[in-house]
Amino acid sequence: MLKSADVLADLTAASRDGGSVDKSRTSDLVKELEAFAKGTPLPVAAPVAEPVRQEAPVAVAAPAAPEPTDDAGFQPVPFSFDDFGDEADEATPAEAEGGGRSVFTVRFKPRSDLYAKGNEAVLLMRDLAKVGDLQVICEIDALPPIDQLDPEGAYFSWLIRVETDKDEDAIRHVFEFAEWDCLFEVKPGADEALFSVHTASGEDLPMAPVPFDLSMLDEEPAAAAPVADAPAPAVVAAVSVEEAPLAPPSLPRAEKAIAAEAEKKEAAVAGVPAAPQTIRVDLDRVDRLINLVGELVINQAMLAQSVVENESGGSSAINLGLEELQQLTREIQDSVMAIRAQPVKPVFQRMGRIVREIADMTGKNVRLVTEGENTEVDKTVIDKLAEPLTHMIRNAVDHGLETPEKRLALGKNAEGVLRLTAKHRSGRIVIEIADDGAGINRERVRSKAIENGLIAPDANLSDEDIDNLIFHPGFSTAEKLSDISGRGVGMDVVKRSIQQLGGRISITSKPGKGSIFTMSLPLTLAVLDGMVVTVANQTLVVPLTAIVETLQPEKQDIHAFGPTQRLIAIRDTFCPLVDVGHILNFRSYLANPIDGVALLVESEGGGQRALMVDAIQGQRQVVIKSLEANYTNVPGIAAATILGDGRVALILDVDAVVTASRGHALSSEMTLSATG
Repeated sequence: MLKSADVLADLTAASRDGGSVDKSRTSDLVKELEAFAKGTPLPVAAPVAEPVRQEAPVAVAAPAAPEPTDDAGFQPVPFSFDDFGDEADEATPAEAEGGGRSVFTVRFKPRSDLYAKGNEAVLLMRDLAKVGDLQVICEIDALPPIDQLDPEGAYFSWLIRVETDKDEDAIRHVFEFAEWDCLFEVKPGADEALFSVHTASGEDLPMAPVPFDLSMLDEEPAAAAPVADAPAPAVVAAVSVEEAPLAPPSLPRAEKAIAAEAEKKEAAVAGVPAAPQTIRVDLDRVDRLINLVGELVINQAMLAQSVVENESGGSSAINLGLEELQQLTREIQDSVMAIRAQPVKPVFQRMGRIVREIADMTGKNVRLVTEGENTEVDKTVIDKLAEPLTHMIRNAVDHGLETPEKRLALGKNAEGVLRLTAKHRSGRIVIEIADDGAGINRERVRSKAIENGLIAPDANLSDEDIDNLIFHPGFSTAEKLSDISGRGVGMDVVKRSIQQLGGRISITSKPGKGSIFTMSLPLTLAVLDGMVVTVANQTLVVPLTAIVETLQPEKQDIHAFGPTQRLIAIRDTFCPLVDVGHILNFRSYLANPIDGVALLVESEGGGQRALMVDAIQGQRQVVIKSLEANYTNVPGIAAATILGDGRVALILDVDAVVTASRGHALSSEMTLSATG
């Protein structure tokens, strides 16, 4: 079925873009589908690993239609409600023949709302089977031809004969929660004439084959005509749904609307949740709305700044109005951002197929475990998250997990576990990809880096530095090229993609235990809360999510460490003190810490640092403007914003500054995020 979905997607792309593909691919698949539909053995072929699908559209030509066959029907399939759960008690013949049992006739026709709310007709009838013995007829007279099917419609209805030792209330109790989403009727007794078509000598007739002609896949619409003219299956009873007086009489349009409202109110009273009302809006409209909200935030800040500059002081009606405007602006902005917030579930669900395909190609047993699928993030982030996740999943299965033989030899389970989790942390979304494989072979990575000239043979690198070598462009430890890895692309692409999203990526690996890749991304790419500070007469914005606390340094708390490094004592611990103005080359000398303010910040991989600034202007909500798109990339600066007085302020890249304080050069490759 996955192959069929791929072919249909390619055919759809071909009908839109034009072109041609290999007809043998579609014709072979049609033959397999015909064999599957007839129940005949599939043609035996040598197993060939199918490469992972590429997302680029492929031009396709319409396949040749197979010759129509008269016996292309489905084979009868035995069906029992007992297959849907162990809790359904089986009624013995002795119980059926016992006295004191009543017979009821149940007509049940679901509406489409029943399925939209997650209910299932089969599960309802399974619960009904607990009440007594059932004889079920599925009426499909209302089923239209396949080319007229509504994918969200409900066409089947059921005629059910219930023999039970319980009363009518027990039957109605089964359908209690679905009563508002179906046409439901219970009558005492049974009209044996209704069931005579379906029974013969007290036994059910076998299920009749359903005609199905795969020639409808041909480009000519006439091929689908035999389906519409196909005779009705013998399983349908003589009395159809239309003949049963279940639906209310036809109402004028206004009365129908009133009746619909009454049904909603009755459903609310009964405790049945009403289906949410939704509309589809083009994403460009939402983007324009978000841009306008950003401009509203800027103008509100400008108005507040003008009032502060012109006001002589004290409380006034204008100040009160400004506070209300600020609160309303914040609520509007939060509501608009919530419109773009989407769960990561669709992206996570796509990874399941990728894991299966890579596992088949590598001969490994892999189980994918996902957690936090309902974690919400900006849709822009979600759309750009699929590619880096795909690279990392492929790498984890190919490089991280061992073969079943190696795992058994190491005392591990033959099945490797790949865990994909998402969670919120400090105003960001954190996605982790963890495996229980061999971990990073640091000796191999180091030797490969020396061989490629990335590091000097006598370089003194920490484990973290060695792990980060895998993000270098062109770096690979694969011994041979394959469709999965070994071509020197992948992890460097992942790092660039995450950086473009304003995020960062880190690695934690234990040899023999596995590796964890952690991606930290902003929840939104539009607005952030920041601390406005002054550094060497320059105005900067420090993301509030990165700040742990602010403090005023005392002389006795400052300690020298080496020729240029300084530490600050904070509650019996020492933290490196970083002069932001010196790191960003705003000034050539180190400022006196006593004259400034320290911001204790926490980065993803660099621990805590105390960033020294000259002064704090206040906390504000700022609109993120891309500096790279409008100007160029500036090392140590993530983005820019417009303040209330109309000036442009730079948003500090906390991670880049922290990394530079550890002795690394401040370069354009280090600019990571707009939210710290």
